[in-house]
Amino acid sequence: MEDEKKTVVKKTVKSGITFGSALAMVISYTAWHSIGWAIFHGLLSWAYVLYYIIRY
Repeated sequence: MEDEKKTVVKKTVKSGITFGSALAMVISYTAWHSIGWAIFHGLLSWAYVLYYIIRY
């Protein structure tokens, strides 16, 4: 039972990080029209998403 809970948590965290990166890249590409900036902001992930929400 304990192992199942750990597996669910690991999958959830991994999916959350992937979603944050994808969201950051989409926001960045929409705003800047640059693949380079989109990749950079994807690496920053949730930090860029939060920055964008606060700034704009």
